This record gives sequence, structure tokens and C-alpha cells, in this order.
Amino acid sequence: MFGSTLDAVRGFRRPVYAVAGGRLINVFGAGLVYPFASIHFHLQVGLALSVVGLGLLANNVATATGTAVGGYLADRYGRRPVMVGSMALSSLTLAAYALVTTGPGFVAVATAAGLTTGLYAPASQAMIADLTDPANRERGYGLLKVASNAGFGSGFVVGGILYEFATTAVFVADGLTSAVVAVVLVFALPRVHEGRPAATLSESVGDWGRAISRRRLVALAGLNVGFAVMYAQMQATVPVVASETLGLDSAQIGTLYVLNPLVLVVFQMPVLGMIADWRRTRGLIASTAFWGVSFLAVVLVDWVPALLGVSLVGAFLVLRTVGEILHSPLVTSLASDLGHADERGSRLSLIEIAKRLGMGLGAAIGGAFFDFGYAALLWPTLLVGCVGLAVGLLALERRVSPAENGVSG
Repeated sequence: MFGSTLDAVRGFRRPVYAVAGGRLINVFGAGLVYPFASIHFHLQVGLALSVVGLGLLANNVATATGTAVGGYLADRYGRRPVMVGSMALSSLTLAAYALVTTGPGFVAVATAAGLTTGLYAPASQAMIADLTDPANRERGYGLLKVASNAGFGSGFVVGGILYEFATTAVFVADGLTSAVVAVVLVFALPRVHEGRPAATLSESVGDWGRAISRRRLVALAGLNVGFAVMYAQMQATVPVVASETLGLDSAQIGTLYVLNPLVLVVFQMPVLGMIADWRRTRGLIASTAFWGVSFLAVVLVDWVPALLGVSLVGAFLVLRTVGEILHSPLVTSLASDLGHADERGSRLSLIEIAKRLGMGLGAAIGGAFFDFGYAALLWPTLLVGCVGLAVGLLALERRVSPAENGVSG
């Protein structure tokens, strides 16, 4: 299996590996902070959890805003300057968390960090599309996904050690990783898309508006909201099932959740190799099937002994990760090809914003089912949602050309 993974990551141009390497370093920095941020600001700094929640909300809204702006700038001025600028600015905003001592300061830094980091995603995804041909585009995005998960998991381990010795050091280290990425990208990235700075601002904004309002793209973004609702349950509701129904503590849940990055890193590239000849929409439909079966596993947790229930939560994590393996690179590749290359950044920003919206909606919907005593109905509802996504994808497939859908020749 590892041999298959290594074979699948060969054959790209050097700048693709630079983008993936930068992604690994940057997400490693995020992993240093992710498990400890809420603990630090609530218990060490003394902020109320409601203030921490407000800051995280502000961060997500700012990230979505930065994503929209980043997509526009990547199309108008080019991918490379946006990527380098995002990382350079993020080195300051992320390190600034180490200086936070008050609630307003936390919200302000969280907002600034969201804006600067949000600029990066659409520009980097558009860069991968610019550097790969359609037949290898899914592998390119799969490589990014593998790098993200490898970096994130490694960051968890190192961050746990670092936080024990110096609590604010993890935030400084997070900022330093962004600075390192900025330097790497300056020297490693080519100018493959120079943008169109000669256009007036009004003309450029008009082009951006038209790019994100095309019907097929809007339909795909709507479907991506639905996928993100599914994603959100891993963080929002399944841990509650593991804790309240099965009695697992946080350490046990964390250990179980290692299955997610482990399965993704091992299987991402081989799975993409297996479906290389598929239409992208068909791969996304297969993704809905894996999501649906994963929710069925959660339904059964209430009906089996505790040990088997733990196995079912593990099965949920494995199955939903396979769904993620299929979804993430395919939806990004499809969006990147639904129009001219000059509009890629804008198109991909809309897909990212849709994901952010869906994650928020998914957490809210799942929480409402649990809070109002209808937790058992959440999983059948999500199963019906998976069927709806599959139907929507079949309808979209009829409006997408074979070439846009990843069919070569």
C-alpha cells in the first residue's frame, strides 16, 4: 500500500511539490495550536468560553471573507503574490495570539488571522490546477490533502510536548511556520498565471461577480454545502455519542480519532489511482454512499454492547474518511475546470466559502437535534441528505461536459 502511495505522488512538476511541502509546513503549525487554543485562552488567560466562542466565530467569518478576496486577487494579480503575501501576513497575525491577554484582543487577533489565512486557499488550489493537466488534477489535489493531514497529525504530537514547557511558544511557532512557507514560495513558485492587472477595478470586480454566479458553479457550491454538513458531524455530534453513549473520555476519543488522518494519508493516493478513469461526479456519488453507510454505523451504536459500539464509531471514522478521500480532490478539480483558467481563483473561493457555510450549518443542525431530544432522528435525516446529494450530482452531471468531468480523450 505504501508503495502504491509513493507511485501515485510521482510525476508532478517541482512547483507542485513546493506547494504541497508548504502546505505540510503550514498545517503542521496549525496542528501545534489546534488542540490547545481553547484550553489556553480559557484556563490560562482567563477568558470566558463565550468570548472564546465569539472569537472563533469571528475567525470563521473572517476566513470566509479572506477566501473570497483571495480568489479575486489570485485571478487579477496572479497566484504567487497572493500565496506569498498571505503567508507573510499570517506569520504576524498567528504569532500575535501569544500577546493576547483580553477578550477584545482575542477577537481582534482571531479576525485578523482569519483574513490573512483565508487568502491562501483559493490561490494555492488555482496554482495546482495551473500546474497540472486535467488527467492528473485529482492526484495533485490528493497530494495537498495528504500533506495537510500528515502535517496536522505531526503538529498535534509536537504541540503537546511544546505546550508543556512554554504555553505561548506554540503560537509563535505557528507564525514562524508561515514565515518559512512564504520564503519557500518566493523561490520555488513560477509565475504561471500573471493575472490581468490592466483591467480597471470595476471591470475586474464585474468579472469576479460573473465567475461566481454561473449556474453550474452555484449548483456545485450548493452541493458542497451539503457535503460540509456531513463533515461537521465528526466534530460536532459524534464525539457526544462516543462520550455520553459509550462513556469514552477525551483521551480515548482522541486516540480513536487518529484513524481519520491515518486512513487518509495511507489511502488517499491509491484510491484516486483506482478511480482515475471515472467521471468526477460518479466519484462524488460514491462519496455520498460512504457517508451514508458511516451514519448507519452510528445509528447502530445504541443497539449493541459498548465494545462493539466503539468499533462502530471506528467504522464511522474509516468510512467517512473514505468519503472525504473521494470528495475533496474531486469537487475541487471539477470546480477548477468549470470555466476559463482566468477565473479559477474566484470559482475555488466560492467552493471553499460553501464548505465553511456547510460546516457551520452542520454543527448548528446537529446540535439542535441533540438539544431538543431528537438525536436518534439526526442520522436517518443525514442518510436522506446523502440520497439528495447523489440525486443532485446526477442532475449536475447532465450539464457538465465529459472533459470538465475528468474524462480524457
